Amino acid sequence: MTLELSGVARTVSGRVHIHPTDLRLEKGTMNVLLGPTLSGKTSLMRLMAGLDRPSAGRVLQDGRDVTGVRVQDRGVAMVYQQFINYPGLTVFENIASPLRILRRPAQEIDRRVREVAEMLRLTPMLGRRPLELSGGQQQRCALARALVKDAGLVLLDEPLANLDYKLREELRAEIPRIFEASGAIFVYATTEPEEALLLGGATATLWEGRVTQFGPTPEVYRRPADATTARVFSDPPMNFVSCVKAGGRLRFGEGSEAPAEGDAAALPDGRYLAGFRANHLALERGSPAAISFRCIVGVSELTGAETFLHVDHGTDRWVALVHGVRAIAPGAEAELWLDPDHAYLFREDGRLAAAAPYAAAALKGAA
Repeated sequence: MTLELSGVARTVSGRVHIHPTDLRLEKGTMNVLLGPTLSGKTSLMRLMAGLDRPSAGRVLQDGRDVTGVRVQDRGVAMVYQQFINYPGLTVFENIASPLRILRRPAQEIDRRVREVAEMLRLTPMLGRRPLELSGGQQQRCALARALVKDAGLVLLDEPLANLDYKLREELRAEIPRIFEASGAIFVYATTEPEEALLLGGATATLWEGRVTQFGPTPEVYRRPADATTARVFSDPPMNFVSCVKAGGRLRFGEGSEAPAEGDAAALPDGRYLAGFRANHLALERGSPAAISFRCIVGVSELTGAETFLHVDHGTDRWVALVHGVRAIAPGAEAELWLDPDHAYLFREDGRLAAAAPYAAAALKGAA
């Protein structure tokens, strides 16, 4: 099964929920929709599923226009944040319920339920009821009910958002295995860049109802098409500072300079916007090439082995993720270091001008 969105858009009461979108998803692929809350992930999934009809454009499955086809007739399964299980039924009956609605033979139902239960490690729980399961087991039960339909398209709308950290990590590790075993098109919505990187496959970044980029996940992360994509695919969002290229040199902000290297060396002189992720700022000079910025600390957030520093650099607000417990008082001055190897350059219109040298080298090595 292939799924293609051709110029698909949705407007509700004059408000644009999804701008015109073209996407093609192939059979047996993992596809992540990454974006903040209200960026359009669920709206796009509902259009894929047939729960909503687009205001413009077409939805095609295997080249066939299914824009007006009912969701029941599309071979689609969807799993939501909430554990949608029938509390009065056993796990076996919960998983079997879609097949019973389809009036499949009892022998086939038993075989299919047990196959999916084995895949999701639910076999010992088949006789239990959902309220007797842990949160992770309940979500696996909901996922099993979706997979047992043998749907060609499986939509997962932030399915791990309501689980605690340990259960999220457990299921994050299992979902790629489940995906490989099913052979369906998986579409997984998340607000977390880390989750997109862990799942792999391809990622579509969304911002205010618009798909800003779609491609292999490592490529979108390392070579974002524009500053908006870079902001979406960074947690915390990417930091930015003005940059001027002149005569083979880059000047960041007020006076921090470095040689223009990698893709930046070929850029014409002019004004750019430099972007860098929080984990690439440090309180110590880790590289001889590192440049420093004088900042004023607003808030220190301790997270155990790391600290988030919210700082002001002139009129720019940055977040630095630094190693260790750093309880720096609000209002204190801090010197932050950045290796220019980790700086992206964007044109004034936001489009990528030069990928960070480290990222460009990583993509070249993976090719």
